[in-house]
Amino acid sequence: MAHISQTPVPPTSGVVGGSTSSDPAATVHVPARPATPAPASGTSAAFGSSAAFGAPATGTAAGARGAAKLPTSCDFTVFGGTGDLAMRKLLPALYSRDLEGHLPADTRIIGVSRSELDDDGYRAEVRAALHRFVEPERLDETVVERLLGRLHHLCLDAHDPEGWHLLHALLKDRPHEEETIRVFYLAVAPVIFGPTCNRLADLGLADERARVVMEKPIGHDLESSREVNDAVGDVFDEKQIFRIDHYLGKESVQNLLVTRFANTFLEPLWSSRWVDHVQITAAETVGVGTRGGYYDHAGAMRDMLQNHLLQLLCLVAMEPPTFVGRENVRDEKLKVLQALRPLTPADVDRLTVRGQYGAGLVDGAPAAGYNEDLGEHVPEGGSRTETFVALRAEVQNWRWAGVPFYLRTGKRMSTRYSEIVVVFKQPPHEMFPHATGPVVGNRLHIRVQPDEGMQLLVTAKEPGPGGIRLRPVSLDLSYATTFAERSPDAYERLLMDVVRGDPTLFMRRDEVEAAWTWVAPILETWAASHEAPKRYPAGTSGPYASAALLERDGRSWQEPDQ
Repeated sequence: MAHISQTPVPPTSGVVGGSTSSDPAATVHVPARPATPAPASGTSAAFGSSAAFGAPATGTAAGARGAAKLPTSCDFTVFGGTGDLAMRKLLPALYSRDLEGHLPADTRIIGVSRSELDDDGYRAEVRAALHRFVEPERLDETVVERLLGRLHHLCLDAHDPEGWHLLHALLKDRPHEEETIRVFYLAVAPVIFGPTCNRLADLGLADERARVVMEKPIGHDLESSREVNDAVGDVFDEKQIFRIDHYLGKESVQNLLVTRFANTFLEPLWSSRWVDHVQITAAETVGVGTRGGYYDHAGAMRDMLQNHLLQLLCLVAMEPPTFVGRENVRDEKLKVLQALRPLTPADVDRLTVRGQYGAGLVDGAPAAGYNEDLGEHVPEGGSRTETFVALRAEVQNWRWAGVPFYLRTGKRMSTRYSEIVVVFKQPPHEMFPHATGPVVGNRLHIRVQPDEGMQLLVTAKEPGPGGIRLRPVSLDLSYATTFAERSPDAYERLLMDVVRGDPTLFMRRDEVEAAWTWVAPILETWAASHEAPKRYPAGTSGPYASAALLERDGRSWQEPDQ
């Protein structure tokens, strides 16, 4: 059954974004595609000019580098519109953009799900979500009402193909329809990506003004990734596809590019001559929660390292682009992924660690082990899925040859944080032989979450007479205290980039496939191994083998309290 409320909706602005949701109500069951051919405008449509992205259509270098403009009219359709991602992240992000006046002037937001909701029922659920997930001090009831006025809801059922024609009617029923940007956010299971896009093509909605957002996971391995990308790519041109990674929307991650390329003192030091090694950590204190069914088929490698951590590695290691924008950054990131040294089975045994959390204490409270958290999803004999991964990677190019990159991610860790640490080499000569205190290599800490900012650790002399006493001290940059402006949530920024048509912070297909190609031998070696993941108590920093991975090289992990 499909419902369209007849309540008038005032013109407003809209943005799009999405993610896979485990909520069954968020799944759209797509009816079989009829044998009639799709309209020509709905297949592999390429953007005809930069104007399609909202950028100046001058064709000049200056025009290409200019910031893309927002369109005046946008329809933002979220498949999975009642799911966890939509309610927790996407709709609050759109509210915040509306609050700050950054949405296009004429925007509608259409939620699509299996829930039997009319427009008023959907608005009531969204209102409750905003009051739950938006900071109380940012709730403005006038703006809440304005956002709710932008909302529609469609209930699509697998046995009612007419519902798709009702979506077509809703999207076509607006002034200046021929100038409206359409964003389709696929916050549903990846197996539905292709059928959903095919249906949009059948209805003539996948034209050159359409953009589709794909939330991870984009496949389970290289082959399934290609299947998903082929299915979506049969309908949409690559320029219309936005593969979202919310880590790339974080303020500190974007500031990494500015730190590197807008400050000349760092560039001469940013190489194997002066950098000893790089650490990238994404630690969580939570367990699998309600995602057990998905997580036990994914694991930490697929869920976090293959996408988030490799993307951060790319931003650290990439060469300076001609300018930061559009394809230039993505071209340089691809080169890094292609330069990663492939790992043989012997390398996997020696240079990777996989772990699984057991029972322990988190924040002073008892925490169950992974198999207990899985509940009904636990396989017979227990799960061998990893909840922790640590590994040593190398980028085989002129700049980074010989510099190890240590990557680490895990659930039920002692502290929640994500951080990049660039550790510089020790001074080449001891200039203060009679000094007390350590002479250590400088470290640049780039904190991705929760407190975004940077710290530069330098060695200083303690004040006072009677000799030289050395001590590491930090030069701190906290975004929260340095800048008066609020830092937008990652989804806020990325959704606006979709509306503008700016792909800089999104993954290109060749990036996704290059990452899967590098990860594949690791997953294959683990699958063939009879060794179970190493156990670590919940509330710790992972298995001891993770520390040993660095100790063999004479190094150690940089923990948050160091």
